[in-house]
Amino acid sequence: MNSITPLELKSKIDSGEDIQIIDVREQHEADICSIGGELIPMGSVIAEVDKIRKEGTVVVHCRSGKRSAAVINALSTQFGYNNLLNLEGGILQYADDVDNSLERY
Repeated sequence: MNSITPLELKSKIDSGEDIQIIDVREQHEADICSIGGELIPMGSVIAEVDKIRKEGTVVVHCRSGKRSAAVINALSTQFGYNNLLNLEGGILQYADDVDNSLERY
C-alpha cells in the first residue's frame, strides 16, 4: 500500500496540486477537527464508491491510519483502485507535524 506523510500532503496542498482527500472517520469525529477532506465514513465507502476518483491522487485518512488502510485495501481489491494513498498516522500525525491547532481526540 502506498502512503503519504502529513508534510508531503501539506506540500501538495500548498502547491495547488489537484488532490482528492477522503476522510473515512465518522461525522462526530469530523466535527472535532478536519483537514478539509470529503467525509465518507468507513461504513459508507462501498455504497459511495462512485464519489472516489479512479484517476489522479486520492489521499484517504482517518484518525490514526488504520481504518483508512482497511478502506484502501478493500477499494484496491474489490474495485481495482491503484491511485490511493494512505495518510501516515492519520489526522493525529497531521496535527503533530503540520497543524497543531487541530484538536486531538
